[in-house]
Amino acid sequence: MADNMDDDLPQEALPLQQDLTCPVCQGIFKDPSLLPCTHSFCRECLERSWQYNKKCPVCRQVFEEGSAIPNRALSSACESFLKQKNWGNATKPRGHVCHLHLKPLELYCEKDEEPVCVDCVTLHSSHRLLSIKDGAPMCRNELSFKVQIFEKKLDSFRKTSYKLTGQAEKQIKAEFERLHAVLHAEEARRLKALEVEEEQKISSVQDMIASAEKDIKTLGDLIETLKKEMGNEDLPLLMYLQSSVKSQWVTTEPFVPDGCLLDMGQHVGALAFNIWKNMKNNVQFLVLDPNTASPWLSLSPDLTSVKESPERMTVPENPERFDPCVFVLGAEGYTAGKHRWDINVGDNPKWIVGVCKSSVVRKKKFTVSTNRGVWAISLSKGVYSALTPERTELVVQQRPEKIRVKLNMDKGEVSFWDGGTAKHLVSFTHKFEERIFPIFGPGLHSAPMSMVAGKIAVHTS
Repeated sequence: MADNMDDDLPQEALPLQQDLTCPVCQGIFKDPSLLPCTHSFCRECLERSWQYNKKCPVCRQVFEEGSAIPNRALSSACESFLKQKNWGNATKPRGHVCHLHLKPLELYCEKDEEPVCVDCVTLHSSHRLLSIKDGAPMCRNELSFKVQIFEKKLDSFRKTSYKLTGQAEKQIKAEFERLHAVLHAEEARRLKALEVEEEQKISSVQDMIASAEKDIKTLGDLIETLKKEMGNEDLPLLMYLQSSVKSQWVTTEPFVPDGCLLDMGQHVGALAFNIWKNMKNNVQFLVLDPNTASPWLSLSPDLTSVKESPERMTVPENPERFDPCVFVLGAEGYTAGKHRWDINVGDNPKWIVGVCKSSVVRKKKFTVSTNRGVWAISLSKGVYSALTPERTELVVQQRPEKIRVKLNMDKGEVSFWDGGTAKHLVSFTHKFEERIFPIFGPGLHSAPMSMVAGKIAVHTS
């Protein structure tokens, strides 16, 4: 029911208030809209009324949605009326009433799940109507059931979040433990090489020290003799010098022979760089993106191999994930440069490997083809094919166990090779205008498809 403003208004203002009152909500018009039948209503009241009945609430004339136009003159009049009399706080009805009929909400429609008034019965003639008292327990039961569903979903999300973060932490620790083991092995190897060389060099140095000690004794004895002779008479001294001194010391000056010192350049020089060069053989630069993996695929902990999962994995329904198509993307995409990687396909009877644009379809089935933004080759039913719209069959002399993919973003070319024999299979050309990702479809087989560790070239200057 609308507030009674008669006590607050002067008598002469009542007719004006009635002219500015919405027939539906019984309040001063807000954003009034004019129907073709010339009746005006609040825009919100008109929209609500149209949802239940496509007729004018006053004259019951049918009107189409969107046929109402703003009644700017009436809107200005309402604003002026409210500003002048400061009656803006008395324009809304109080209590819970039907917005269409302005009557108390005494019934509950089970189908539409909303309270209605007695005049709304004709609008719900085919629906089951209950009293508010009988409808409230049904709503509580329905809400209780939904709460249980949402609590289960919340618990599932929490478990999934914990699983993902826990798995990430586990994999990080495992990878560092593996790298630590490689470093410890390299340290032990280098210390052993140093120990072997020290034993060899110590033997040579000991021989040199023994020879030097012998020369020291001989030279000491000579010095003592010279000191004694220096006390003789002049003539005997001169005769001794002429006959003895020049012939008594002929040994060369002491020196360190070649190769007796430790090779510090070999053991310590550029140590960090040399260790890194050895470490690069233990680093996998191409890994898979688990956030894109189909729920029917299982990835290895180091994200370098993928195979069919015997049951659907519990994973988040994120937009990047392929479902229902059984694919997974590489973790890194490319926008420029030359790139190459090898994939072990083994003896799997069915697989797809190639590249795709980042906007490739994820959430519905599609035919893998170049016109779908996928440039790939496949093996299916013993036939190797280039996945063009017309499916070009490839001639393969022997079954490749390793496929090599070469991607030249700058040239706009992707080519496929037998990784074992280096024989060219097929090439595609395209002007790549978005980020390109490696794509892998291992097929529904237990044997995994794995990434081959690539070689890293080191250029120094």
